[in-house]
Amino acid sequence: MSHITILKHGDIRSLHFGTPAVQGAMHVERPNEILLEYVQQMMMWLLFREPEGHIVQLGLGAAALTKFCHAHFPKTHVTAVELDPEVIDVCRREFALPPDDERLNVLNMDALDFVGDFSRRRTIDVLQVDLYDAQAHEPVLSSEAFYKACARCLTPDGMMTVNLYCDWPEHARHIRRLEACFESVAWLPLVHDNNIVAIAFKRSPAVDFEWLRQRAAEIRLAHGLPADRWVEGLLAWMMGELDMPVPAG
Repeated sequence: MSHITILKHGDIRSLHFGTPAVQGAMHVERPNEILLEYVQQMMMWLLFREPEGHIVQLGLGAAALTKFCHAHFPKTHVTAVELDPEVIDVCRREFALPPDDERLNVLNMDALDFVGDFSRRRTIDVLQVDLYDAQAHEPVLSSEAFYKACARCLTPDGMMTVNLYCDWPEHARHIRRLEACFESVAWLPLVHDNNIVAIAFKRSPAVDFEWLRQRAAEIRLAHGLPADRWVEGLLAWMMGELDMPVPAG
C-alpha cells in the first residue's frame, strides 16, 4: 500500500496516491458529507431528476459520492467500480465506506470492462465518472469509444456527470468527445485547480431556470448541497459565458 497516502489536518482526512494531488477528502466527524466543491458538482444531476433507480460511480476516490448516495437516497441502488483493491480497503478502513448490502455494491474491476458489458446496456440511471491515476494529468478513460459505452449503459433518460481535471485548454477536447456521444452536454465554471464538471444527457432536457432555482432550494434543504451555484453556473453556460478555447493540435 506504499502508493496510497492518507493525510490528516484537524477534522479533514485526505487520500493521495503518492503525490500531492488530492484523490478525495472527508470530514471525520461528518463522513457522509461531500467536502470538495467539484465533487458536490458531480451531484448536479439532482436538478433534473429524482434520486431513484441505479446510480453508478466509476472511480471510488475517497468514496464521497458513493457514501452520500447510499446514505441520502433510500430508493436507489448504488454501484461503485474501482480498479485498485487497496483503494477499496482504505476507503472501508479510513473513509467510512460501509460494507456492501442490498443497496450497495462495490466492484473491484476495470471501469472500461464494466461499461463494455452488454448486459449493462440501458440499466443505469445516473453515471458519475471520476477516473484518475496518481499523476492526475487527465482522465485515464476519456476516449470517444469509452463515452459511447457509457451512453449505451444509460437508460433513455439517463445522464452522466464527469470530472474533467486537466491542463487548460485540454478541457475542450474532452467536451467535444462527450458532445459526439450525447444529445446534450453542459458544464459548470472551473473550480479548484483545473476541475471542470460536465453533465451529459442521453436525451436533451427541457430547461426552465425558474423551476431549476426552485429545485435547487429543495436540494439545499434536503441534502445540504449548494445547488443554487449549479443553476447559476448552468445559466452562465447557456448564455455563452463559459465557452471553451480550442485546444492546439
